[in-house]
Amino acid sequence: MACSCNRSLTSSKLDPCSPFSSSSPRLAFHRNSSVLLGGGIKLHDSSTISKKAQLSPLSFSASFRNHICRAAEYKFPDPIPEFADSETQKFRTHLLNKLAKKDMFGDSLEDVVGICTEIFSTFLHSEYGGPGTLLVLPFIDMADTLNERGLPGGPQAARAAVKWAQRHVDKDWKEWTGDSD
Repeated sequence: MACSCNRSLTSSKLDPCSPFSSSSPRLAFHRNSSVLLGGGIKLHDSSTISKKAQLSPLSFSASFRNHICRAAEYKFPDPIPEFADSETQKFRTHLLNKLAKKDMFGDSLEDVVGICTEIFSTFLHSEYGGPGTLLVLPFIDMADTLNERGLPGGPQAARAAVKWAQRHVDKDWKEWTGDSD
């Protein structure tokens, strides 16, 4: 859906350029009443707001509207399977070395690293499309899966994994694709 950025931004369930689309928390602004949040929570009583300070409908500059529309229209690249394979191997090697230094994993080290590596690989193959697409969900899934299976050190393994990913994945993607930004 193309954005029509020359019109004013208004609250619309169908407008992907609107910061108040149906997927975002909704604010209701009323000139002579209270400011309400989505659940009807009152922030201010109109009697406590001076006439000048009462809220009115939002308006944005043309450059801000154009910026919002450009961001809404940007498409991230598709995942690159060869990159995902290479990065998964680096991740596995690092995580195995890092977690081997901790006593808490014992005989479960291979299982813990295997689960984390599988989740990370699935994410890289299906979701990761370059800088700006590294999500926290796979790392939460790592900790949850390890805990559900009764394996030790779920939070510690997930933390080591996310720290490595933050330092390396976007940088490695740029090197892989030749992107100098």
